[in-house]
Amino acid sequence: MSSTRDFIEKDYYAALGVAKDADAAAIKKAYRQLARELHPDKNPGNTQAETRFKEVSEAYDVLSDPKRRAEYDDARRLFGSGGFRPGAGAPGGFPGGFPAGAPGGQPFDLGDIFGGAGAPGGAGRAGGLGDIFGGLFTGGPAGAGAGTRGRQQAASGPARGQDVETEATLAFDEAVLGVTVPLRMQSPGTCPTCHGNGARPGTSPHTCPVCNGAGVTSRSQGAFAFSEPCRECRGTGSVVDDPCPDCKGTGVTNQTRTITVRIPAGVKDGQRIRLAGKGAPGRRGGPAGDLFVVVHVTGSELFGRSGNDLTLTVPVSFAEAALGTTLTVPTLDGSVSLKVPAGTASGRTFRVRGRGVQTKGASGDLLVTVEVAVPARLTPGAREAIEKLAAELPDDPRPEITAVLRDGGAR
Repeated sequence: MSSTRDFIEKDYYAALGVAKDADAAAIKKAYRQLARELHPDKNPGNTQAETRFKEVSEAYDVLSDPKRRAEYDDARRLFGSGGFRPGAGAPGGFPGGFPAGAPGGQPFDLGDIFGGAGAPGGAGRAGGLGDIFGGLFTGGPAGAGAGTRGRQQAASGPARGQDVETEATLAFDEAVLGVTVPLRMQSPGTCPTCHGNGARPGTSPHTCPVCNGAGVTSRSQGAFAFSEPCRECRGTGSVVDDPCPDCKGTGVTNQTRTITVRIPAGVKDGQRIRLAGKGAPGRRGGPAGDLFVVVHVTGSELFGRSGNDLTLTVPVSFAEAALGTTLTVPTLDGSVSLKVPAGTASGRTFRVRGRGVQTKGASGDLLVTVEVAVPARLTPGAREAIEKLAAELPDDPRPEITAVLRDGGAR
């Protein structure tokens, strides 16, 4: 991975032996030719060839990527091919040179240069380069006012609390109809002893003497100044000399708490519900995290579920199926009457609309399947009655199968 200094000091075009306006095909062709000539397998023990091979590979990595090539070209146009020195005449169209930052040519922070890109006279080219170098030097996009002050605020400002996950087990009807449940759980929370400041009661944190409360420190490397979290205060901007005995100076302890949660109607087994702002509290005035509840649903003795439809199997006698009847079938919140017409076949399903799972924007039905119950044992009187009935029924309930068998079986 090429560094910012590499972008300024190294001539990748010269390394590949191509012109600065070479297209992608020319760059690829030059790289392949040099890679074959300089590859370590072809030049065993030749350290000079190995070094050149690395230079060529690094140059190709940058120039073959359109985005990185554009950033490299902009860096070279700004600083020139020979690097720059603070206070010296600036190449690339910046007459008068760059500010030296301090007497004696001390390093300066590029954030001071590009932070004012939006000021009068700083629009146009400087604004675009500020966007480019904001990403190169800070590891992220450079928004308005990016630089040391912005990073200080990010390091020592409010921090969002952690997300917390817990589980809840619901009965089948609770999951379908919705329910309010108390959840008892352990999660990080503000220490009740020190009220979150991390100091023993009677004492207070003080401003970090190293970063002066900024939460970040700067270090110089050549011509650049880099910011990093303060090691003394770990980026908080304050130091605790006498830590709280309960939280050990962190301001946070694991606490058992009970919260009341409304589980919406229609949740499914394994579903993950997000409750905004119900997680761990934030630090330094930041917002709380979220609570995620993983729902487990127990089975029902009567009902099944298919999407938003509830399913129910109801046994009926042969007489009810043959003659027709009106059944009273249960629902999760009461009962309904279901008319079964005469001649209903075993396994037929009836739909009772609107008596399934009711969710926001969707309404399920109750699907009732009737099955003819066949008695396992018959009394002599019942057997005699069924034999008489069989004599009165149509001759053959399986005429197609009988015809096949009569003709010698299926072909």
